[in-house]
Amino acid sequence: MAEQRVALVTGSSSGIGEAVARRFADAGIRVVVNSARSVAAGQQLAAELPGAHYVQADIAVQADAERLVAETVEHFGRLDILVNNAGTTTFVPHADLAGATPEVWRRILDTNVIGTWQTTVAAVPHLKASGNGAVVSISSIAGSRPAGSSIPYAVSKAAIEHLTRLLANVLGPEVRVNAVAPGLIETPWTKDFTAIAEHVRQAAPLRRVGLPEDVAGAVLALVESAYTTGAVLGVDGGAHLL
Repeated sequence: MAEQRVALVTGSSSGIGEAVARRFADAGIRVVVNSARSVAAGQQLAAELPGAHYVQADIAVQADAERLVAETVEHFGRLDILVNNAGTTTFVPHADLAGATPEVWRRILDTNVIGTWQTTVAAVPHLKASGNGAVVSISSIAGSRPAGSSIPYAVSKAAIEHLTRLLANVLGPEVRVNAVAPGLIETPWTKDFTAIAEHVRQAAPLRRVGLPEDVAGAVLALVESAYTTGAVLGVDGGAHLL
């Protein structure tokens, strides 16, 4: 019997990351749950998933990102899948240019882009050793459209999408690198997006707001898609057509 695969899901104590962790566990994949601050929630989720392990780490801090990968490999002896889900934002209207201060830019880019980069770099040797390594990063519809909680956030997601293509180009054939770009998803971050949610329900082809489980299904599909790399898969109910 083949040894179970191991997945590290960053930012997985709630929302999309939690749904991904649960979907992986249902598929027989052992999971490392991670969060920067929500330690109790992360520990509780890991306790609920068969054979899961929790590691507290802030991927924006290089030493933390490297320790997160190291502890994953130390605990399980391998790493087959990395899901770059951890991210942050600040809500700034796009027209409020002064509100998108350099501090806001640095905080968002430090986590969303640099954090993703340094976690991936730390994971690559282990993903190559797996023989079937896979990276899936969580982008956003804001990465390709003038949308999102702030301009810095949207730019960070555009960076994630191009980083996906660049990494796919240099890490094949040992490691496949893809991304998913969700539209509006029901999470604690979006609970007050009532006007946008109603617009999606009225206008998007699938006539509903997405669920974290919708994104989790797409992530698992990319992990299992052996001939797909460098792809950015929209998970938005067709909202990109509007």
